[in-house]
Amino acid sequence: MSKVLTFIIGAILGLIIGGGLVFYLFGGGAPRAAQMPGVPIQPPDPNGSPAGTASVVLNQQFFDTVLATIFRDMNAPAFPLNLTGKNNSDETPRPQLASFALQNSGGCDGKITLQPNGSGVATGIRLENGKITAPLAFTGSTSIVGQCINFAGWAQANLALRYDESQQTVFGQINVETVNLDGVTPLVSGFVTPLVQNTINQRVNPIVILRGQQIALNLPIAATNGTLKANVKDVRSEIKENALNLYVTFDFAGTK
Repeated sequence: MSKVLTFIIGAILGLIIGGGLVFYLFGGGAPRAAQMPGVPIQPPDPNGSPAGTASVVLNQQFFDTVLATIFRDMNAPAFPLNLTGKNNSDETPRPQLASFALQNSGGCDGKITLQPNGSGVATGIRLENGKITAPLAFTGSTSIVGQCINFAGWAQANLALRYDESQQTVFGQINVETVNLDGVTPLVSGFVTPLVQNTINQRVNPIVILRGQQIALNLPIAATNGTLKANVKDVRSEIKENALNLYVTFDFAGTK
């Protein structure tokens, strides 16, 4: 049998076995994102913002500076690979990956680590075309059938915003759309791709964007012997001119 034919057969078997086994072990379907607090943030009211609304603008430079600071002054964000395919907030047990297939042993750290740059992309937040997108460069390792596999690549994700009134907090939800691995065989890709997607969707979310305590008001007014309070009642958002615009509506009240 020629080397070319051997490679083709190996590739096909890798896709079938890897994809089928991952489908079984993860319980079927695409990896599920962790249960998120709050509700999706809606665009601004076309009829205009209600009284008591203020705006918070987070531009592209703000996000670039935050990420650059994290990679420069802190440890690179790292997450244990989610080998069980289990939703962290889901109490229903999910099938665990068979020990003969994937393990975190033999010197492998079993983690995925985000990198500032890699695979021809720069990790970042992009505000364009009315959407928030996030290319994510990463490296990682896991043990497959007792062999340590190191991998690298990048993922394309989008970021959706949610507001939880009970927590007075704006959350971000990363959703990985595609995973691109560098120079791995189809068999390895069949195992690693859903692991990376599942791990980022499960371990990264939810992301705290803005806490209500940061913008809520609680101001003593000495002349009235009272306190002016304002809690966040609603949050709307839009992407405009390479900036995230948050429109925060307050519920004002005074106490004696």
